Amino acid sequence: MNNNSRFSSLSTAVGFSLLFAGTVTESFGAEHTWNFGTAGSANSLTSPVVIAAGASLSVPMIGNVSWNSPLGKSSSITLGGSSTSEQLTHTVVTEPTNAAAAAAKKEAYNAAVDRKYRTWKATLSSERQQWEGVLEANLGSFYFPHHMQDKLKGVATAWDFVEEVPGLPRILLIGDSISRGYTLAVRKTLAGKANVHRAPANCGPTATGLAKLPIWLEGGPWDVIHFNFGIHDRGTKEAVYAENLEKLVGQLKATGAKLIWARTTPTIDASNAEKFSPERCSQLNTIADEVMKRHLIVANDLCTFIQPRLAELQLPSNVHFSEHGYDVLGGKVAAEILGVLSSGKQAVEPN
Repeated sequence: MNNNSRFSSLSTAVGFSLLFAGTVTESFGAEHTWNFGTAGSANSLTSPVVIAAGASLSVPMIGNVSWNSPLGKSSSITLGGSSTSEQLTHTVVTEPTNAAAAAAKKEAYNAAVDRKYRTWKATLSSERQQWEGVLEANLGSFYFPHHMQDKLKGVATAWDFVEEVPGLPRILLIGDSISRGYTLAVRKTLAGKANVHRAPANCGPTATGLAKLPIWLEGGPWDVIHFNFGIHDRGTKEAVYAENLEKLVGQLKATGAKLIWARTTPTIDASNAEKFSPERCSQLNTIADEVMKRHLIVANDLCTFIQPRLAELQLPSNVHFSEHGYDVLGGKVAAEILGVLSSGKQAVEPN
């Protein structure tokens, strides 16, 4: 069974995938190295195999194959199923053939995005332009490029400028990417009831909070501040975490705002990229609980709230949540904020 015609564009490809059973014969315009592994059937070729330019290779096997081009690009082929069945999927990705060309392409793209963003920004009111400047100064080299692209696409984000409704309470959300994830849901739920802002950053650990809190608090006064530091403090020593929280609470209380502490959301296990385990989450929450109790600060127990639904709402092997998961968390956050606003109390002792 000859499949050369199916891969006539391989000379311009850096990756393809093949689900196939039987014998594959392929020709290459440049030297390639193939590595073979088996899945239910032995193959008759020694691994790895180097194919010279212009040569052909037949693969009589059912198993796994990967190839590496001279440029270091790699992809994978899976051969599986019965010898009489064939199911073929082919994905060709055309990219520059060297690192310099790839870098030049990326630089040109980024420059184009930057120009378009600057043009868009110039159309905004002075107040909105000022906010965009705050974001550029604080989002950093990872988040700000994404922000520029989102604005050019017209995508609503947690860091959108808030057009305030006069007379409504002013809310500030401080926290990491979990907080950022539920910001839009909180904003939507409290529309017409409160002006919901968020800090111009992915706020990270308590150490960053101590360095950046004065910037995040700009634009006050605030009626309610809902805040969290946890996942990014997974590597922070317990005593340092407690001390940092004490300092942060002191600064936040000085604003006169009603404070709500968000208990850190858990994970199913430590298979996530952050290696954030349920045990570490519990340790950090216990430390934070003690700090918040001493200061009689409201605790929004997102941990206990979301725990029974982690399998449903949290992304697999991840600390983050699905869009629906963030909607659920946002609903809980909005309810806590409304509760504090309606109670007129500064704080209640957490359970």
